[in-house]
Amino acid sequence: MTAGEADLGPTGAVWVDGGLVAPGEARVSVFDHGFTVGDGVFETVKVMGGRPFALGRHLDRLGRSAAALGLGVPLGDRRLRAVVDEVVAAAGLASARLRITLTAGVTPLGSGRGSEAPTLVVAAGPLAPFPAETTAVTVPWPRNERSALAGVKTTSYAENVVALAEARKVGAGEALMPNTAGDLCEGTGTNVFVARDGDLVTPPLLAGCLPGVTRALVLEELPEADEDRIPLAALAEADEVLLTSTTRDVQPLRMLDGRPLPGVDGPWARRAMAAIAALQARTMEP
Repeated sequence: MTAGEADLGPTGAVWVDGGLVAPGEARVSVFDHGFTVGDGVFETVKVMGGRPFALGRHLDRLGRSAAALGLGVPLGDRRLRAVVDEVVAAAGLASARLRITLTAGVTPLGSGRGSEAPTLVVAAGPLAPFPAETTAVTVPWPRNERSALAGVKTTSYAENVVALAEARKVGAGEALMPNTAGDLCEGTGTNVFVARDGDLVTPPLLAGCLPGVTRALVLEELPEADEDRIPLAALAEADEVLLTSTTRDVQPLRMLDGRPLPGVDGPWARRAMAAIAALQARTMEP
């Protein structure tokens, strides 16, 4: 088990299709389309001090992802927020990873959907802190920026699993992927910011990357940062590389493909990390 990952354990909590169940007794059908073909969407929310951070942004993105797959979210915003609060309270954790998963529900075997109601699961478990800095490698497998799923947070994460496993073979904490144009796209669970020539840039959404919540917050809190295409080869000359995600916040790289980087000592890293920490101290609903 790595930093940032944890089993639900005895302190976790799970809500499935209408009510809380013991984590060890939570069940979803083997005929659920999310299980058989990955037909579903999800959101991961960071719980801080017993409260979910940026929940409104995550629920908005859940709705957009669901619409992109032609799925309907079975609960309205107010009710879903109440379920999140119920799960967070039942988990009893000051720091937690909360996941909302929506699938197409029980269907016949195959790619076609059935007529059953969707499956909705909200689960929370312990979240160990990520280290302040990490390492990464680039991998050759491209994201398809023209895919029907580009920018959609689906449960189809097998490509991410393979890429991250490749990174961990050499002791790295993340894998960075290009798109079909040869530009930087994203990491397996992160957006990427690159400092070069004094500027901080991140790939535009048209590059195929996920519209990350923390990515958006960094762009808002650091208005000097911008979006721009970044040829993957340009990483070899980057001054700093920063990863952003809900559970990592801002995590700078100390090494990429074996090349040393400044990590937490980088000026952009210090500014971005401080900006997100200050934002979290001001409000839980940015």
